[in-house]
Amino acid sequence: MLWKYAAIIMIAVLSGCASTGDWSSDTPTKTNARASKAPRVNLNNQSVSKVYAPSSNLWIRIRDGYQMEPMNSPLEIEQVRWLSSKPDYVNRSMTRSSRYLFYIVQEVNARNMPTEIALLPFVESAFVPQAKSGAKAMGLWQFMPATGKDFKLTQNVFRDERRDVLQSTDAALDYLQRLNNQFGSWELALAAYNWGAGNIAKAQKKNLAAGLPTDYESLTLPKETRNYVPKLMAYRQIVLDPDAYGIVLPDLENHPYFVAIDVNNDIDVALVTKLAEIPAEEFQVLNPSFNKPVILAAANQQILLPFGHAEVFQENLKTYTKPLSSWTAVQVSKTEMVDQAAKTLGVDVDTLRSVNGIPKGMRIRAGSTVIIPKTARRPGDVSMALADNASLSLDKPPPPPSPKKCKKGTKCPPVKSAKGETKGNSSPKNAASQHKSASTGLAKSAKNGSVNTTSSKGVSKIQ
Repeated sequence: MLWKYAAIIMIAVLSGCASTGDWSSDTPTKTNARASKAPRVNLNNQSVSKVYAPSSNLWIRIRDGYQMEPMNSPLEIEQVRWLSSKPDYVNRSMTRSSRYLFYIVQEVNARNMPTEIALLPFVESAFVPQAKSGAKAMGLWQFMPATGKDFKLTQNVFRDERRDVLQSTDAALDYLQRLNNQFGSWELALAAYNWGAGNIAKAQKKNLAAGLPTDYESLTLPKETRNYVPKLMAYRQIVLDPDAYGIVLPDLENHPYFVAIDVNNDIDVALVTKLAEIPAEEFQVLNPSFNKPVILAAANQQILLPFGHAEVFQENLKTYTKPLSSWTAVQVSKTEMVDQAAKTLGVDVDTLRSVNGIPKGMRIRAGSTVIIPKTARRPGDVSMALADNASLSLDKPPPPPSPKKCKKGTKCPPVKSAKGETKGNSSPKNAASQHKSASTGLAKSAKNGSVNTTSSKGVSKIQ
């Protein structure tokens, strides 16, 4: 039965002050340490439609979980005024949050963290999962590349887990808990999340030396960090009393928006959207970490689908009899221009260039992983080694050497070929030998000055 290709799980743990009752399942947990925290609903013997939450209003649950004290500072008041003057902006970000807030709140509750922390993506990304800053921070929680690596968020050809809703949320909460333990307050933890733990420690050391307090409001901070906590407190205040600021919060049920599906065989993104009967755009906002048109089983991935479409996907998958994926991946063995690499791999050059995001005029360096269509010669799923370590490295070939200019009335010196023969400048054979020599030089120069590229999607302006 084709359902062996995917086990649908429910990301639904209700805890905290506002909830009563449990969501539970006897389905074995996944080996992924983060995914294993989520109990599951197995749709072979359970129905998604019969699962419900004890409370119907997520905003009430968020308010009941508040633990931080409002600052009531001029900066917080200024931020509240700014947000209340932009009701359309607030409404757009609140509406976007409806896909993710239930999951984030339940994870925050499970750790007994203040539910104000669940509102932090409003400050970081306005709940745009593809958000990309000028400093290359990514995702709802705006992880920088190095910090993402510290928290084991994979960043390779196939996926960038800084944009993954589940993985990045878990990593962000781990990070914030670590910072809270280090500095002893959520205000300082948040400041360190924005500016860096080392910088906060230095600022505290400077205040200690001067006999000054070391709390958040007493430290000398950059303007962005100084405004960071007041911005979060402003969202806290608006969620607490939206009517006072002329803001209408969207209705959010205390209920999962999405269901997570384990990927046990490679499957095309286009096929997932077809079988789940959802627009490609809806899939993208729930699964923004995927960089390529195929999702890999070897990467221990999960697909998020809207709650109501999980059973649709299940039923359609049961009757689907064609191959689940049309793409595979290979590692190139030598540095080549795209045209030559396409011939070597036996694929269409335009397809190779477009699916791998390779600009014209670039070479693919040896050791790079490229996505190509599956063939009878390469029918299998992508290996675990490539799924976890794939990288694409490109460089520009050096320009061909310009011919030496000879003085009038003098005979140009002969040009040596790659094998050392001496040929006349006007000979066609000499032109061929010059080309061969240049090609040899290109291969050697591949060791110098490369341009690394990775496929990623993001926005630089959030509205």
